[in-house]
Amino acid sequence: MDLMNYVDGKFQAHTGEEWLDVVEPATGRQFARVPLSSPSDVDSAILAARRAQPEWGGLSHSERADWLEIIADELESRYEDIASLESRDTGKPISLARAVDANRSVANFRFFADMIRDHRGEVFEMADADNFVTYRPVGVGALITPWNLPLYLLSWKVAPAIGMGNTVVCKPSEMTPLTANLLMEVIDKVGLPSGVVNLVHGNGDGAGSCLVSHSDVDLVSFTGGTSTGAKVAASASPHFKKISLELGGKNSSIVFADCDLKKTIEGVGRAAFLNQGQICLCGSRVLVQESIYDEFVEGFIDSVESLKIGDPSEESTQLGALISSDHLQKVKEYVSIAKDEGGHFLTGGDDLKIRSSLSRDLEGGYWMAPTVIGGLSPDSRCSTEEIFGPVVTVHRFKTEEEAIEIANGTRYGLAGSVWTEDLEKGRRVAEGIRTGMVWVNTWLHRDLRTPFGGVGDSGVGREGGKWSLGFFSETLNVCVKR
Repeated sequence: MDLMNYVDGKFQAHTGEEWLDVVEPATGRQFARVPLSSPSDVDSAILAARRAQPEWGGLSHSERADWLEIIADELESRYEDIASLESRDTGKPISLARAVDANRSVANFRFFADMIRDHRGEVFEMADADNFVTYRPVGVGALITPWNLPLYLLSWKVAPAIGMGNTVVCKPSEMTPLTANLLMEVIDKVGLPSGVVNLVHGNGDGAGSCLVSHSDVDLVSFTGGTSTGAKVAASASPHFKKISLELGGKNSSIVFADCDLKKTIEGVGRAAFLNQGQICLCGSRVLVQESIYDEFVEGFIDSVESLKIGDPSEESTQLGALISSDHLQKVKEYVSIAKDEGGHFLTGGDDLKIRSSLSRDLEGGYWMAPTVIGGLSPDSRCSTEEIFGPVVTVHRFKTEEEAIEIANGTRYGLAGSVWTEDLEKGRRVAEGIRTGMVWVNTWLHRDLRTPFGGVGDSGVGREGGKWSLGFFSETLNVCVKR
């Protein structure tokens, strides 16, 4: 299957001759090719978006919201296709792809349709004048999305961007392009005006870099790794573009002695290993109050070792494969670092047991057992650097203050969770963590109206709800003196 770009309302071949293989993580086998687009392909997409923007931006909020609903309806009709493609493309279990990726991709369009339909400007009255604040499109947006939640995050950006009157050029991860292609099929089928949404495939050094630095791109929304985000910021900033960067995380799950132990073990395990730990919000550092440390760890290890790992297409599978051979190698390198740092493995650390249980078809996939490491210092590399895989470290603490200090001991500040029956303490501790989001007695319980984003090396800006509408628009204040 050879994919194509989608530019100006048409699927188009790229101008070059270079391709990149798309590999199925569960098997290690190629099943598609993605074009490595050239700067001229990017230019064509941006030109199409620029031409379409005035007419599209001239529509009312209600008219654009209606288009988002139409896209949502068509996406929903392909719900199972989304789940199947996402599972195959990323290696995640089909049950997770249905519950999270397919569900949220549709929900994102519906949510922003409702929000944009109800969106109004503001009026600020003075003694002798009125100020009228209106929201206008920014122009052409570059939307760059990662491989772990491909359509989920693409829809999270496309819906508010075009809903607020911008036109966009999308650049999905070259490793997981299939559901981005599906979204273009949906957009093409429903007849969205040409040039409103365009897509160019390619890698960061090719299509990505020239897209974010292009003088005709007015805003950049990027989700991905911190090191790549730094390059995006360096390319976009000299042109004074609006920039939103949602980057990496090294998040703590803080477990107090007064927690509901059974529910906490389940919740902390989910936070640690959902999507094989390949979510920026995952709780990869588990901080446990000393008085229940041994009891918690025993139950936690039992829970982790009961997880079913295997064929992503099977309904009962709970953990699938890692995204690529290179990424698997990176995660294994951190396992070696943990050994050198004096860590001891409470479970996992290799993939021999997994591979012996896999069918022959899956032997070439990128498999790793969920790994829990104890005995490391809270300031060790494995405890402070983002691994982005099924590896967590466990640490003891005595007091609230010590837990907060450990949680704040990284360059990242994206998310976290606190587990306690004392809700006042839970909120107090949460507010002491230098981060963008904290859950108390839950994890990844999302209200789409709330701000999403982090501090430090976890990024710049916020998206979600009114924050997305603000980022994807420019405000104009008109002061009328009476």
